Amino acid sequence: MTVEPQLIVELLLLGAATGFLAGLLGIGGGMLMVPFISFILSSKGFPQEYAVKMAVATSLATICFTSLSSVRAHNRRGAVLWPVVRLLTPGILLGSLIGAQIAVALPGRVLSILFSVFVAFSATQMFLDRKPKPSRTLPGRAGTLGMGGVIGMVSALVGAGGAFVSVPFMTWCNVKIHDAVGTSAALGFPIAFAGTLGYIWAGQNMPPMPPGSVGYLYLPGLFIVALASMCTAPFGARTAHGMDIRPLKKVFGAVLYLLAAYFLLR
Repeated sequence: MTVEPQLIVELLLLGAATGFLAGLLGIGGGMLMVPFISFILSSKGFPQEYAVKMAVATSLATICFTSLSSVRAHNRRGAVLWPVVRLLTPGILLGSLIGAQIAVALPGRVLSILFSVFVAFSATQMFLDRKPKPSRTLPGRAGTLGMGGVIGMVSALVGAGGAFVSVPFMTWCNVKIHDAVGTSAALGFPIAFAGTLGYIWAGQNMPPMPPGSVGYLYLPGLFIVALASMCTAPFGARTAHGMDIRPLKKVFGAVLYLLAAYFLLR
């Protein structure tokens, strides 16, 4: 299995950018990785019917590594609410496994449309600055478990770390923004791990996949993007704790709108 030098450079740059943004905004990088990996694989001659699903699977797998690097930096600042992580994780694991099976059963075109819709939703959340009621708190065990299932299923469908759902959910429940971002980074690992397993399993009985693939997972993309993203995620986390990231979220939200429109039209 050989990888072209140009492809290596493209994946390294993508990994560096998504890793930094994962640490800075707690987004896991999937919103950037899926459209760009899909575009890169398609331009290299990968079958179009596989490109989007391979991009989603590879994005989830890289989030396993990015989240570990990012959460370590956030945890040193006491910004990870581990009791919340423990409550949400069981539902996330189940939802991620189910979401992956749904995604591979959908035509690539439908999955692309779903991805574009959720990217636009994520961008909208970054523009909104709704103030929750002071009395609102996180729901009980059953409600939190159910919310974990929703976060996991949606994340597996679109190849994201779930922060575009979990961060607004936690801030809506009066969790401080930096704690919500740090906790979301910790949730990225169970989301990505379960979703990746689901895509590997679902791709075992498919026709022969491109070289370097395990199921829908493209291994060269995983290793290169993960290496670069793990190097830059701590810098993003340190930057997040030294500034007000809300204005930056609006700028990034505008970029996401453009990505959603491009991916949908393409």
